[in-house]
Amino acid sequence: MTKILVVDDEPQLLRALRINLKARSYEVETAERGVDALAAAARRLPDLVLLDLGLPDMDGTDVILGLRGWTQVPVMVLSGRTDQSEKVRVLDAGADDFVTKPFSMEELIARLRAVLRRRDCAGDAATPADAQFVIGPSTVDLAAHTVTRDGAGVRLTRTEWAVLEPLLRHPNQLLSIARLLSEVWGHAVGDSGHLRFHIARLRRKLEADPQHPVHLLTEFGTGYRFVPGTRVAAGPAL
Repeated sequence: MTKILVVDDEPQLLRALRINLKARSYEVETAERGVDALAAAARRLPDLVLLDLGLPDMDGTDVILGLRGWTQVPVMVLSGRTDQSEKVRVLDAGADDFVTKPFSMEELIARLRAVLRRRDCAGDAATPADAQFVIGPSTVDLAAHTVTRDGAGVRLTRTEWAVLEPLLRHPNQLLSIARLLSEVWGHAVGDSGHLRFHIARLRRKLEADPQHPVHLLTEFGTGYRFVPGTRVAAGPAL
């Protein structure tokens, strides 16, 4: 049974999440403080962590950093904070998704399933051993799941990988917004702003000039397209 660790100091929300997750056959453990969450994860690692940022004893970002010191367990942040820089800070700390309060339970469950699906499928896709691509100064190795830029390692979050991989696997092909939303978050209809946000982050990390991208392109109102640079190694077409 999939185990979810829910970390939040709002009793009503904690109870609602426990009831709804158990109704969908998830095993649920709860914690109201960051230190208790870290201790619970150390005792028995969950399959996913639902984490509020505003905890009474520490900021949720510190919980993420504490987890990332020894595990890559998926972390979904639940927060009423809407500032874009705050979202960037949390994602850079290692969160896999950011859900803004208030949210519908249906959306949360769909996004939770999508994160778990990405975890389960990580490394399972049929990828040629030499599937490496150049994006400006960056080299993406799909088989090794690594990115280097000017010789230095670049960290991508799970969500960024989930957005990038289908684009790389279909070079020069227009992938619709609905298709990418479905592949990344599990539903074809949703907030395309989340997709734009992660595309922008990928451009900042990979493109030589993020303001004038030449590889990760937008087809306005339609979708996104990956235009490859030099293929690092020859291999079967993706």
